[in-house]
Amino acid sequence: MSPPVRAGVRARNRAAIEAEILESARAHLATDGAAALSLRAVARDLGMVSSALYRYVASRDELLTLLIVSAFTSLGDAVDRAHDQEPADDLTARWRAVGHALRGWALAHPHEYALVYGSPVPDYRAPTERTMDPGTRVFAVLVRLLGDASRAGELASDSFTPHLTEELSTQATAAAGTMLDDPFLAGSGLDADSLMAGLAAWSLVMGALSAEVFGHLGADTVADPEAYFDYQLEVARRLVLRA
Repeated sequence: MSPPVRAGVRARNRAAIEAEILESARAHLATDGAAALSLRAVARDLGMVSSALYRYVASRDELLTLLIVSAFTSLGDAVDRAHDQEPADDLTARWRAVGHALRGWALAHPHEYALVYGSPVPDYRAPTERTMDPGTRVFAVLVRLLGDASRAGELASDSFTPHLTEELSTQATAAAGTMLDDPFLAGSGLDADSLMAGLAAWSLVMGALSAEVFGHLGADTVADPEAYFDYQLEVARRLVLRA
């Protein structure tokens, strides 16, 4: 029995060190920025030589990937918790829960938000096979919400100004391309109009949030950022859900 016990202890010790590495990396993300992230600095924080750190993290790019996956996972968990607490048939409450959870997480983790939703890090390309699933968790919740709205006849995609409907539908179809064939959207019940309306609403919410997190609103322009976000969240909701 002793070898498995020792293996378990080693696994726990490794997990603890990996957690310390991420904690240090987040601190440097806040003070130095993603582009200046240094394994040497993280090793110093942990009292390690750089060569010892490479047993846990292969490179700076690997560390950035771990930070991105961790950020997306934390955000996804926060959004899932908030969304799943609302009644399944209350689409508006679910929409607002997603928006408020997103904003709450972003304001609590502004540097991680900047890492995953801000400017790309120079000379770094996130590996799709590792970041795609955690990175699409929030959008998956929105697709589920819109799919439920479609099945309940509560989508607002048919409420655009009548003389623009044909033009918008043509644009939506062109923009969607083959997106609706993606397994990610399979069974959602969405058409090109509702999908593009959902993306437009998502862009509006993310734009409002990014302006707040990155300090683009300005105290002399928007007196109450929370009220501004709630206003934008409601405007976005009306793009996808019936009033």
